[in-house]
Amino acid sequence: MKMIALIPAYEPDDRLITLLKELENTALDAIVIDDGSGWKYQEIFDEAKNYATVLIHEKNKGKGAALKSGYEYIKENYKEKYVIVTMDSDGQHTVQDAMKLCEKLLQNPEKLIIGKRNFSKEVPLRSKFGNACTRVVYRLVTGIRVYDTQSGLRAFDNSLTDFMIAVKGQRYEYEMNVLMECQKNKIQIMEEDIETIYIDNNSSSHFNTLKDSFRIYKEILKFSASSLICFCLDFSLYLIFLSTTGGLGTLNSVRLSNISARIISALVNFTLNRKYVFKSNGDVFQAGIKYFLLCMFILTINTAMLGFLVEYINIDKSVAKIITELSLFAVSLAIQKMMIFKKNPITKKELI
Repeated sequence: MKMIALIPAYEPDDRLITLLKELENTALDAIVIDDGSGWKYQEIFDEAKNYATVLIHEKNKGKGAALKSGYEYIKENYKEKYVIVTMDSDGQHTVQDAMKLCEKLLQNPEKLIIGKRNFSKEVPLRSKFGNACTRVVYRLVTGIRVYDTQSGLRAFDNSLTDFMIAVKGQRYEYEMNVLMECQKNKIQIMEEDIETIYIDNNSSSHFNTLKDSFRIYKEILKFSASSLICFCLDFSLYLIFLSTTGGLGTLNSVRLSNISARIISALVNFTLNRKYVFKSNGDVFQAGIKYFLLCMFILTINTAMLGFLVEYINIDKSVAKIITELSLFAVSLAIQKMMIFKKNPITKKELI
């Protein structure tokens, strides 16, 4: 089985050449994608051609686009079975670790193997914080535990090439999107310990903290936006209903107001989440039934918790409502993502 090291490179330095020289002494074929680095880096890529196949983007398209160009090339030119291991060009991934992932994959075909760094060591605060955030977000949205969600050292075999090409995203968000689509398409993810290397405090990274972080987190931001809209609607209706049902007694008023407000806001929430957040292409009736059952489940817990906080803990009715909603937000998000608004598995017709 052929093994291929795929290396996207944007404005690299001599560490790329050092990596390629090391790869030359292994069973790995090297393919480098010059992602629009420009004429100033022509000398480096000319030398790279002595050790690797070099593909060229005339303009910078992003890491995701560069990886997909490599996948397309491999699909067209490697007809036998193969393993792809993606590596960064800045020296953060060792050849030994790349080989370790390939060997792990040969024992676990049709899976995605990710190199897992140790963040307990001294690493740049930006990298440590960013990985911790994406780890929590990914676990929240998918229910799957992946320690190093931002690792660029990944290995998979030819059975997943079409899948990797089909995943949306052109820049740094692509690698997170791959993890999200793995969950939807029932592709198992495994992690393998690798060396943790940060050179010059990761100064060579082209990661734009603002723009690329937004791309990575936009899914959770979209859900949060729809949830905020629905929460404001729910909370406003709750207060209105409280003011009109006070004669029923505190507990009855709280329960009736909460149930009435939740029913109305749930209808709005279902529409927003299906159409704009999860962009589900599943059956509307089936999704509606599942969402109704989720609402009944959440509403039962919600109302019981709200009544308990007001009646027995003597918390203000408005404050108790906020505590209750925040407590159940993560549960609702995870269930909607995994069970209700599922996308159909990616097919070759969806390739981009």
